[in-house]
Amino acid sequence: MAGRMVVGSAALAGLVRPASAPDPAGGHRVLPVAPELTGLLPNRGLRRGSTIAVAIGQPRRSGGTSLVLALLAEASRAGSWCAVVGVPTFGAGAAAELGIALDRLALVPHPGPEWATVVAALIDGVDVVVTAVPAAVSASVANRLAARARQRGSVLVPYGRWDGADVTLQVVRGAWEGLGPGRGRLRRREVTVSARGRGAAARPREIKVWLPGDGFTRVIPRPASTTSVASTTGRSTAGRLRPVPPASASRRVALTLVGPA
Repeated sequence: MAGRMVVGSAALAGLVRPASAPDPAGGHRVLPVAPELTGLLPNRGLRRGSTIAVAIGQPRRSGGTSLVLALLAEASRAGSWCAVVGVPTFGAGAAAELGIALDRLALVPHPGPEWATVVAALIDGVDVVVTAVPAAVSASVANRLAARARQRGSVLVPYGRWDGADVTLQVVRGAWEGLGPGRGRLRRREVTVSARGRGAAARPREIKVWLPGDGFTRVIPRPASTTSVASTTGRSTAGRLRPVPPASASRRVALTLVGPA
């Protein structure tokens, strides 16, 4: 993978397309997602200008990172640029295995105190911007970034708590497959993903899906069952969930942003 070190936020303009440039994805207003996830989104994809939050469940290692990867995969495969900000453990290897094009993926592991400036600069020219949400982000800053995404036609994907998102996705339950009595190995994970939002997404919904997907999806009608998800005992190896390793320095696009916007 070709990496770039960018020093100074002004130099970021050389990485992303200008907001006035032609849309590299062909002008489509809705970017594609995996078929398993279309039922969670009111437009059956990532609508340009929208904010699609991925909430962090409890415990934190609840499948949120795999859900973010799944959201990016189809859009990246179709030609969109993606960026991930403030997630130092984001696995470039796992992203590549899902079909995310690493030559169109920008990683900013440590944006520093200029987090909002970094995210705003990427919104100006990157199709999908994923960002970890700092604990101290104010409502005014969040609203400005969401408004900028609407204006520029970018999809903003906050990873963490974000009030006012068009849709909020969260992994609420999960069950691993592969472990037997005293032996075996984790092979794949079935998770329940919930979606709630406003407008066309006001009606809550849930699906069960393998992450990464293998084409198997079950839609759960409301009210959702309160029973736990049972482990699947099938022997198929399709759609295994592979561990997401930390990105190594040799496989990371590092963007260092220094100084005012």
